[in-house]
Amino acid sequence: MTDFTTFINKLKTRLQHPLPGLTAHAVMASETRLKLKMPSPNERTRESAVLILFYPSDNQVFIPLILRPQYDGVHGGQMAFPGGRAEKEDENLIRTALREAQEEIGVRVSDVKILGELTKLFIPPSNFYVQPVVGYMTRKPEFYPDPREVDKVIEITLEDLKKPSIIGRKTLNVRGVEVETPYYNILDTTVWGATAMMISELLILIDSVENY
Repeated sequence: MTDFTTFINKLKTRLQHPLPGLTAHAVMASETRLKLKMPSPNERTRESAVLILFYPSDNQVFIPLILRPQYDGVHGGQMAFPGGRAEKEDENLIRTALREAQEEIGVRVSDVKILGELTKLFIPPSNFYVQPVVGYMTRKPEFYPDPREVDKVIEITLEDLKKPSIIGRKTLNVRGVEVETPYYNILDTTVWGATAMMISELLILIDSVENY
């Protein structure tokens, strides 16, 4: 890994060029999503955004994810990037991602610098159309997770996230339906679905940056 500033500058430049998008998403998409004709966004679809945040610590690059509390909902107990639905006061989805990150994990909006965006991703079960926003901080943040939204904050190094050994494949029981899916094993937690698809696109971009 090159130094943090060089990495960030290269990633910012790469994000200004065409994204791998659906090709990258397909790498970590479930068999159901790949084989079936999935619904498209509709008039009831809700716009939302998540923040993928890089920061340096101990000479490594980190990204925070959150573990959502167990609840009787589509995403209960899952690992995700901090984020949520757009509100009327949000002038754009970048603002949505920043506001939600501040509310969920206590990251101050003013401390985050935006690098760009990944490909939007539609999530049929929740009818959310999600915009991944990529940003960075120049130092490790203090996290103050909202207990209503976040069970805990998980910090993972970029090097660990890139390891092929964390990729697996399994059958999950999702609301009574068995789903065959690839996943990332992040700190003994299965990360699959939309979050895994976003990570896949992110890693493909980073690989192109580091081999530039």
